[in-house]
Amino acid sequence: MPTLLTALTLMTYLLALDQGTSSSRAIVLDAASGRIVASAQREIRQIYPQPGWVEHDPEEIWQSQLATARQALAEAGLSGAQIGAQVKAIGITNQRETTVVWNRRTGQPIHNAIVWQDRRTEPLCAQLRAAGHTEQIRRSTGLVVDPYFSGTKLRWLLDHVSGAHISAAHGELAFGTVDAWLLYKLTGGRVHATDVSNASRTMLFDVRHNVWDHELLKLLKIPDSLLPKVHASSQVFGESDPDLLGAALPIAGMAGDQQSALFGQACFSPGLAKNTYGTGCFMLMHAGSQFRTSQNGLITTSAAQLGRPDGALPRAEFALEGSVFIGGAVVQWLRDGLQAIQASGQVQALAESVPDAGGVVVVPAFTGLGAPYWDANARGAIVGLTRGSSIAHIARAALESIAFQSAALLAAMARDAQAAGAPAVTELRVDGGACVNDLLMQFQADLLGIPVVRPAVVETTALGAAYLAGLAVGVYAGLDELAAQWRVERRFLPAMSPAQAAQRMADWERAVRQARAQ
Repeated sequence: MPTLLTALTLMTYLLALDQGTSSSRAIVLDAASGRIVASAQREIRQIYPQPGWVEHDPEEIWQSQLATARQALAEAGLSGAQIGAQVKAIGITNQRETTVVWNRRTGQPIHNAIVWQDRRTEPLCAQLRAAGHTEQIRRSTGLVVDPYFSGTKLRWLLDHVSGAHISAAHGELAFGTVDAWLLYKLTGGRVHATDVSNASRTMLFDVRHNVWDHELLKLLKIPDSLLPKVHASSQVFGESDPDLLGAALPIAGMAGDQQSALFGQACFSPGLAKNTYGTGCFMLMHAGSQFRTSQNGLITTSAAQLGRPDGALPRAEFALEGSVFIGGAVVQWLRDGLQAIQASGQVQALAESVPDAGGVVVVPAFTGLGAPYWDANARGAIVGLTRGSSIAHIARAALESIAFQSAALLAAMARDAQAAGAPAVTELRVDGGACVNDLLMQFQADLLGIPVVRPAVVETTALGAAYLAGLAVGVYAGLDELAAQWRVERRFLPAMSPAQAAQRMADWERAVRQARAQ
């Protein structure tokens, strides 16, 4: 009869590093069951040098991520030789677009990381739009011209850090998004690389051909010597320095957080879609291998892609993406701004204390509106107030605003899919912190008219990174095995009539017009 120790030695694990905007996390995944056996998390500081600017300390990102990896391995009961024998690979997923530049020789960052939320490069973006480069950039990268993306952040660093242009011209500097920075540090400075999904967020990458766009590099005066090599999302990038985690582990999966979540949700074929309910909401639909630009306010981005045996980049695969700037953050506003609740978990009970929102609609355009509206000048609004409106009605309307914005995104995706003759979305897979709110998920299903499906494992961002790594080292045979591992925790079915749902969306769009008219 095998002992417990013998049984444990037969188990195979994957380590996923999930570096997000507010924290660094690590999970240890039992590869056979898809069960998370240990996790660790540390918050990172948010640095605001002036209004509209957001920065992180790259060294803090690295140290916090390393600490969580060590802690998660320890909590899984893995140490010494067990790590090398049982942890088969590391996967990395990360906050996208956040920009780091460091000295190749010393490994020291030349400046704080400029975070994806940062708006300091809007004047440069305005110049690009005014000069007529919008369509050129969109045709190559699939993106709109916006400070959100990395290219103008990199240009700002070269322009504003003393000596950076000269050092870059001499090949002394390296640029990367957070995935490339972590890979560089994990490998002891031996590997400077990224994957297609992160490269696609830089506004410098030709997503149709999976190559850096030298015309755009020239336009932004960025030397190509700065750039990381681009690989598929699932392949061996290098090995970790054995002194860091106790063994030299293959780093075999890498993808930006939203593409990683799409993969973790087993959305491997066209028409499958997921929505992540976090601070904001990010909806992605797998769009297959044909590049199409959206006609409905969405962006086209690279999906996570599997490597080939010869190491060459695979045929490109795409996703349509829409971003909601204020999703779960509206609950924080209820807590901190209106002081309607003391803790975020109390919002469902307050919202359910009234049968409906009583005609109140909240448009949380605190930082403008994202897709499909793209209106930076819109401002938050509460409409439909009457003498009978209470804080409970406002709370319910605030919660509903998350679903309204996501429904507008899916409607835009449906129009794009219909125009392209692509499959329609028949269910929406959900993840992220706010997806545990049953009231919100039911209302989402009501508005969409299709099932909303919550998986058993909602940590799909880290799960996707682990899956990508496991595929690259042969832990998994293929996508069918991963699809079979994905399991449903609850399926929310529409309970509202199509006519009523259409009326509610019309009320929402009317409120949006008022928010945009301010």
